[in-house]
Amino acid sequence: MLISYFDDYARDYEPYKAGAWCYEDGCLYRGLITLHEATGDRRWLDHLTRLVDAQVDADGGLADYRIIEFNIDNILPGRALFYLHRLTGKARYLEAARLLGRQLTHHPRIASGPYWHKLRYPHQVWLDGLYMAMPFKIELGLALSDQRLVEDAIAQFNSAIDLTFDAASGLYRHGYDESRLQDWADPDTGLSPAHWARSIGWLAMAFVDVIEHLPEGETRRDLSTRLIALNDRLAALATKDHRWLQVIDAPEATGNYPESSATAMFAYALQKSERLGIDQRGDLGRSALLALANLEVRPVAGGRRQLHNICCVAGLGPFQGIYRDGSIAYYLTEAIRPDDIKGVGPLMMAEAERLLAESTTFSRQNESQRRPAVNAV
Repeated sequence: MLISYFDDYARDYEPYKAGAWCYEDGCLYRGLITLHEATGDRRWLDHLTRLVDAQVDADGGLADYRIIEFNIDNILPGRALFYLHRLTGKARYLEAARLLGRQLTHHPRIASGPYWHKLRYPHQVWLDGLYMAMPFKIELGLALSDQRLVEDAIAQFNSAIDLTFDAASGLYRHGYDESRLQDWADPDTGLSPAHWARSIGWLAMAFVDVIEHLPEGETRRDLSTRLIALNDRLAALATKDHRWLQVIDAPEATGNYPESSATAMFAYALQKSERLGIDQRGDLGRSALLALANLEVRPVAGGRRQLHNICCVAGLGPFQGIYRDGSIAYYLTEAIRPDDIKGVGPLMMAEAERLLAESTTFSRQNESQRRPAVNAV
């Protein structure tokens, strides 16, 4: 059921910001890449190529991309450039990735190293940005054989998770303000006040996508330990039907609801944690995926299906005439929109992980059947 839904969605997808290079389209690109890797089915690569090629010109320029905005979100879709360059060898994809790398060379940072989230959010680190930039920077370093880029990405990631960690809950806060100037920032810790599930979902995906590229050793072990601790908390906070709430640790809050994008992100990260040999909670991820497929992918008028209960957007600070204070009440006022790509992309990724696990299990069963019987002595 999900495969046909994804195919229909990608076929009819209209770029999120009228064709401008943006992270929302990057969520779809990640979904298509993981489906292609898991299945080898050409349709996912065809969708990816068609959409990316509409945004990358012959010289590697990116549609409506402005480096001086220093928007960390704009880095995420760049991961598709490495994938297409590896498959096609076309230089323009790598040139476009180098352009994004130039942004990261000059992107402003807080004193301890992590990038500002955006130029218009000065001195702030948001969990979202760790997923947007760190796996890309590692892949850029690998593509250019520049270990300094890899090491800087790991150092930033370690610093950011230390700064955003809330020891009392075992979770991570959406934002950290080094300056303590934002009204949402705690004057002592600089942290935002509540635990928004999708921000932690971005972080969970960043964990597995960073660890994936690390060799065995102390750094990989340390990050894996941090991820296992997060997975422990996710297991404890899952709803009875294997989903996670918009404000993940506030089941008593009026209006709190199972949110689909965070659930899909955790479904992906938990399964990938298992595949990478970090943790053994892949079944929880697959149960979450099944819950979304059964409860939230529903028919609408005209026979099509949609993924429901996706928070459209949430942030911190001033935006479109309101001040987003990071409270529980704030997160429960944000609009809910079906089929938003920030939910559908991670759902694709979670299904790709399920397919990989299924194929691995099938291969092991076949191998077991091929082995000659050993007579007992």
